[in-house]
Amino acid sequence: MRLRSTLLAATGLSLLITAPAMADTLTTTAAPPVTELDGIVVRALPLDQRGDEVISNVTVLAGDELVRRRQATLGETLQGIPGVNSDTFGAGASRPVIRGQTSPRVKVLTDGSELMDASAVSPDHAVAGEPLLLDGIEILRGPSALLYGGGAIGGAVNLLDRKIPTEIPANGVDGAIEFRGGTADGERTGVVGVTAGVGSFAIRLEALDRTSDDYDIPSYLRAHHDDHDDHDDDDHDDDDHDHEDEGPVTRVEGTFNDTRTLTLGASWIGARGYLGVAVTEQNSRYGLPGHNHEYEDCHPHGTSLHCGSHDDDDHDHDHDHDDEAAPWVELQNRRVDVRGELNDPFAGVERIRFRGGVTDYAHEEIEGGEVGTRFTNEGHDARVEVEHAPIAGLRGVVGVQTARSDFAAVGDEGFVPESITRTNALFVLEQYQWNDWRFEGAVRQEWQETEAVGRPDRDHDPLSLSGSAAWSPMPGWSVALTASRSQRAPNVQELYARGVHVATSTFELGNADLDVETANTLELTFRKTTGPTTFSVSAFRHDFNDYIYARTLDQVEDFRLIEYTQADAEFTGIDGEVRHRFSPNFSATVFGDYVRAEVDGGGNLPRIPAARLGARVDGGWNQLSGNLEYYRVFEQDRIADFETETPGYDMLNATLAYDLRAAGDGVQVYVRGTNLLDELALNHTSFIKDAAPLRGRNFVLGVRARF
Repeated sequence: MRLRSTLLAATGLSLLITAPAMADTLTTTAAPPVTELDGIVVRALPLDQRGDEVISNVTVLAGDELVRRRQATLGETLQGIPGVNSDTFGAGASRPVIRGQTSPRVKVLTDGSELMDASAVSPDHAVAGEPLLLDGIEILRGPSALLYGGGAIGGAVNLLDRKIPTEIPANGVDGAIEFRGGTADGERTGVVGVTAGVGSFAIRLEALDRTSDDYDIPSYLRAHHDDHDDHDDDDHDDDDHDHEDEGPVTRVEGTFNDTRTLTLGASWIGARGYLGVAVTEQNSRYGLPGHNHEYEDCHPHGTSLHCGSHDDDDHDHDHDHDDEAAPWVELQNRRVDVRGELNDPFAGVERIRFRGGVTDYAHEEIEGGEVGTRFTNEGHDARVEVEHAPIAGLRGVVGVQTARSDFAAVGDEGFVPESITRTNALFVLEQYQWNDWRFEGAVRQEWQETEAVGRPDRDHDPLSLSGSAAWSPMPGWSVALTASRSQRAPNVQELYARGVHVATSTFELGNADLDVETANTLELTFRKTTGPTTFSVSAFRHDFNDYIYARTLDQVEDFRLIEYTQADAEFTGIDGEVRHRFSPNFSATVFGDYVRAEVDGGGNLPRIPAARLGARVDGGWNQLSGNLEYYRVFEQDRIADFETETPGYDMLNATLAYDLRAAGDGVQVYVRGTNLLDELALNHTSFIKDAAPLRGRNFVLGVRARF
């Protein structure tokens, strides 16, 4: 295996190194715009900050690199970016994990507005955003996400789209159409987006149709999965899904994903701003691998877990699910977005920006052809930012935000009661430039009210503030230190949960007495953005007071009784990348990340991603471009109680693209291969890492036309 990995990597590297030498002029390059922020406006941050003006730790994924990296889920799309992992749950759901944190501490935004889905409740619930319709993705780590509240205490992911036009197309119409297909899951996807404008009005139409089957995993995993399915129970001998009958390919049942998305947007665009609205409907059907109903009759007796009837203490489960197909989710999400900006509205104010959304979200979990549980979330979010004119050298923004979420889970897994959460917030950001120094300060005050049927109401008032200083000793070089104190209020699940949660194999107990958690953070960032060698490296430390986590009280076989409780915790880590451009058409990058997370006096925190270290080369020659990426995910043996160690693996990916025209709009054909070594890849951050390993060797062939 090691010899094969070395030969493949060496061959790919040599091809990319020698290709650029065949020409003296570069017309196309595949260098990814992941850390090159010069000239790019970070829309998640106010004040139109660009390049060297950004003190915060921000990553932007855009352009051709985004097109090639996009997957059906957000977490998979971002997997591999330094500091970012995903808690995969088959092919239908995958949330981003930033520096060891995921929902409810990582917030996913759509151009600054909240996505109100059910992904914060469980890892098997999809993030209601479509990566294949995005124009860019911004990732904010640490204190830079403070302005979006306690739900972003670990970071924020801002999804940039074009559903609401902000300018009239130069030729009256522009757009793109794309078709792609994948080998490991039989993916068939079509995407189209068109913007048309006349005078001061523009309209936008977007549509996506994706169908994919259960995905393949390496064939040599057959024995591993047979052992995993064999519980020494004779009933399993008649399993209709006997791996020995599947031939050379092993598929993970319940990893299909079928999605349809349609958006219609319109804007009025004037000389000083715009006002627009968009309506989106998403319908998705995806499988749920790894669901185990063997423990659905388990319940607590105090701090102990009792499984089976009260007349039988032998843990005899009389449930036969072997002949049933894997359960699946039927998801429907309707959303209305409203966005607007007005420049120079009156004296003293340079810009007013508005973001708002109304969401009607629902999904049903289907088991045995019947609805097991129905989750709904109806809510709205509105955010106004007012940028004032400079005052004594200070540039700043004052903003307000309000949100309401009506959430319900009815059925077999209704472990969270019907509830209403109201949040209001006031925030201020100020920035000051003095010679080679830039200073930034921010404050956000929130007021959260939570009420649930049959449970006590709870009010929390989290306060967050941060201060940053950046020194630029010479153009393109900077060192920044940021200190923050961020607070997060407990969510509905942490306060009120009570019941069996099949997706995580737990019986959850909430705690209505939970208080706000507080993160005291220090982050040191070194950055160089000019010259042939560029880099961005950050070291961070999060000291949590009253960190909210699920503490295991008891366990029966693979099923656990958990209670949400609070304790002090520490997260320490480093992430970054260094890139060197050897010539105008060839560059190489080294990247990596590491995070260590512990509870004071309680050992390791669960599902913390393992360290990674990798390298990527990018090259181009005339209309041909490509890259080769290799990284090692190390073994994770620093595990929490009741966790198992996860072995490391090697990941080799490659992309090759050809532009049919040398410049301007045209047609691009590309092929991207992932997991080219067909490695056994178990994701330590996943609740079902053994039941649903990562996808095996996969090739995605796509053609994208711009007009």
